[in-house]
Amino acid sequence: MNEVLVHFKNKITGYWTSRSKKQKFMTIGSATLIIIIITAISILTMRTTLVPLYSNLTPSETGSIKENLDSQGIMNEISENGTTIKVPEEKLDSLKVELAAEGIPESGSIDYSFFSQSAGIGMTENEFNVIKLDSMQTELASLIKKIDGVEDASVMITLPDKGVFVSDSAGEASASIVLNTKPGYKFEESQINSLYHLVSKSVPNLPTDNIVIMNQEFEYFDLENENSSFASAFATQNDIKKEIERDIQRQVQNMLGTIMGRDKVVVSVTTDIDFTQENREENLVEPVDEENMAGIEISAQRINESYSGDAAGAGGVPQSEDSSDSLGSSYAEGINGSGEYEKVDETINSEVNRIKKEIVGSPYKVKDLGIQVMVEPPTADDPESLSQQSVDDITQILGTIIRTTIEKKAEGEELTDEELNNKIAISVQPFNGKMTLQKGEMSPSLPIWAYIVGGVLLLVIIILLILFLRSRKQADMEEEYVVEEEEVVFDVPDLNKEKETEASLKRKQLEKLAKEKPDEFAKLLRSWIAED
Repeated sequence: MNEVLVHFKNKITGYWTSRSKKQKFMTIGSATLIIIIITAISILTMRTTLVPLYSNLTPSETGSIKENLDSQGIMNEISENGTTIKVPEEKLDSLKVELAAEGIPESGSIDYSFFSQSAGIGMTENEFNVIKLDSMQTELASLIKKIDGVEDASVMITLPDKGVFVSDSAGEASASIVLNTKPGYKFEESQINSLYHLVSKSVPNLPTDNIVIMNQEFEYFDLENENSSFASAFATQNDIKKEIERDIQRQVQNMLGTIMGRDKVVVSVTTDIDFTQENREENLVEPVDEENMAGIEISAQRINESYSGDAAGAGGVPQSEDSSDSLGSSYAEGINGSGEYEKVDETINSEVNRIKKEIVGSPYKVKDLGIQVMVEPPTADDPESLSQQSVDDITQILGTIIRTTIEKKAEGEELTDEELNNKIAISVQPFNGKMTLQKGEMSPSLPIWAYIVGGVLLLVIIILLILFLRSRKQADMEEEYVVEEEEVVFDVPDLNKEKETEASLKRKQLEKLAKEKPDEFAKLLRSWIAED
């Protein structure tokens, strides 16, 4: 038996020593990879998948569930800072049913169902009030938890003491609420207002001013009222005003800075913004033909009447009912005469343009604009070095900006030159507050030690690069040597031009082993002699 093992060992040793370094490396790597794959498959198939049984638990609830599972010998795991407990996936459904039958988990809080379960004759009024307050807090916290974005809530309610006399006015209650919100969730103003009203209506005599709500990060949720709305509107309008002034100032600064120099121009802009928003409706009637002020004729009616003939004129003495009363006048007798009569009646119905407009005014208008510019002359000490033509050009540029920015008047009148000049102020004077550095006082951009450290690091990098290249070159040379050696080992010339057999191949290997490694060849011979 030993001879067989020794022979088998010698065969393996001979086979291994006849392999090249590359073949040995590939053999070891393949075996290692197979072992790793088999191990990974075994671990994955044998691993138990744990899934959450309950989440968002309190520490006491987690402890009671874990104690129950440990007593049954069921694998479990606690995660998420003790708020979640996990069990094997195949036992999830059965464990939920079993624990629910045992009344686990127990929240430890008192709700309104406690009165129907534990009410008794021996309960005192103080005990009743304490239980009632606790149940009220629990029910209110349960309502708040149902709001989107709230994971948990703690409520503390303080009720006023009842007065001794009937005439005593009832005091006001107060409430403090701490919300455990979802990470990154942001409540809207409408949600905060609804939350305040929910709490206020759930507790008697609890005004919204006596409610304080905050989250786990100590951030308060304030109720938006009229004062806060006014303050918010003022802040918004102020931001819009500043934004308009900043845009105009930046535009003028860039334009004049390009002409005069960035450090020779200072611009200040003031505006008067009208935030009155107008909503109106106009019903207009206009003629179709505006030139002739006429519309489109829809229908027309014309009536022509004419008369001609002879008739006698009126005459005689006028009479009155009282004979004593005389009018003192008389008509002459009529004489023969002729007369003509003609009447033309024309009615025309015309249609006009009826225009209905619903106009919503702009949320803000620039009613007035003032630009103040300070310019330093090319020669700082000589204001005359800046020509009047340059000042006039700057005035014209600023006037164009003001003319196009200010809201036009209702009648379409533009600002006059005098009005524009009143809105522009240009001052030419040297800038004494401008900071200048002398050439001798200029400090270097980097201290000296930074250059020293940079040089040392550069030297270290160069040395490491040289060593890396040298080791790489040496490794390439060794690889070339190994390749040549492999070629010598496997490129055995066939001098007899005869077909190689297993015996001839072994003989050639033994000859090469005797030439290259005589010590190992001697050991091999000794082992063969010992076997014989």
